[in-house]
Amino acid sequence: MLEQFYQDFGTHVCISREQGSRFAKAVADDFNPLHDVEAKKFCVPGDLLFSVVLDKYGINEQMHFTFANMVDEGVKLSMPQGEAQFDIKDGDKCYLSVQREGENSQCKTLTNALIKNYVEFSGKAFPHVVVPLMAKQGVMINPARPMIIYESMSIHMDTLAVTAPELREAEHVFTYEGKRGKIILRFDLLAQGEVVGRGEKHMLVSGIREYCQDTVDELIRGYNERKAALKP
Repeated sequence: MLEQFYQDFGTHVCISREQGSRFAKAVADDFNPLHDVEAKKFCVPGDLLFSVVLDKYGINEQMHFTFANMVDEGVKLSMPQGEAQFDIKDGDKCYLSVQREGENSQCKTLTNALIKNYVEFSGKAFPHVVVPLMAKQGVMINPARPMIIYESMSIHMDTLAVTAPELREAEHVFTYEGKRGKIILRFDLLAQGEVVGRGEKHMLVSGIREYCQDTVDELIRGYNERKAALKP
């Protein structure tokens, strides 16, 4: 599933602008301009980095990912072997810290299902989830520069004896003080109607301002037009 989106050199992987941009638009339904091939400040989607780790290491019962820096094209991302906790780095610069606990599954069907379902959920966070979640408290992001930073995510599996768990949104949380805030997107994983796992995605928000419906309408209209023009 993921082989076309990164280059595997054994001890490290690399992701090109084209690979990162194509993953964002074709798989994650994510049209953040930072993921455009021609972006001046290009950034590999965090969900692609997460997906590569699952593709390389499989699924553990507990997994936690902390994002430290944005990944540009050509970065040689190290892939340490046999460690429960490790940093994915290029030289001394850390891009992602990974913590794994519990049993491990190398089932590709499970891995691909989890990647697909989570990435689709995560990619639709903006604007479909984030905007109305903030609106409940009378605030919104800065439409001129919508700064939402992927901080961390975690997954807890009650059992690995499943192959195609479905993802269901759970209760999301937004808190803020002044112009800065935090969003926690929660989800459950289900198999045959029973909850078999759960997870969270944490994001930091800056430039928070008072809610304006006209501005939000224009923001969403612009996003949808961009999506229609760029969707593969």
